[in-house]
Formats: sequence, structure tokens, C-alpha cells
Amino acid sequence: MTTSSVVTDNRARRRFELDVAGGKAFIDYRRDGSVLTLTYAEVPEHLRGGGVGAALVEGTLALVRQRGEKVVPQCSFVAAYIAGHPQAQDLLADRPPAR
Repeated sequence: MTTSSVVTDNRARRRFELDVAGGKAFIDYRRDGSVLTLTYAEVPEHLRGGGVGAALVEGTLALVRQRGEKVVPQCSFVAAYIAGHPQAQDLLADRPPAR
């Protein structure tokens, strides 16, 4: 996997991004104060299965942790990642954000 290995928050597009050779992986989100609902993750098709998605979620959660925010993993990929990584459980919001 060739990536910049740095996930960035593109606030204008409301998504976390990871530059990958041949494309950009991203996670869309909605913000309600300090709670982010992670709604959709996308990895370029030709790069799937190579760890790009995991790197994207890891980087996203690292940013969330650094900023003292919480998440609601609406995206099934992100939810599965968090379920399989106990060290990320503390980032789950106690309540769903207001719509």
C-alpha cells in the first residue's frame, strides 16, 4: 500500500481523506458539536483488500481522539472495525447525535 499515511479532515466536504496511489479513500461524516456520525467509507476499488480501509479508519479515529471528539459509526465498515478493536471503544458516543 502506497499512501501518504496521513488522514486529513476536509471540513469543506465533511469527510476524512487518505491519499492513496491512484485515488483517495474517504469517510463522510455529519457533525453535531463534538459528535461525528461516520456515514460512509469509500476505498478505490483497485485498492480494496490491501489495508487501505483499515488505515483510513485508524487515522480517522486518531484525529477524533486527538480532538476529544466522539463517533457514531453508521457506516458498517467503520462499525465493524471499532467492534474488532477494543482500544477504540471509548470513542463511541454515549448518545446518537440530534438530526
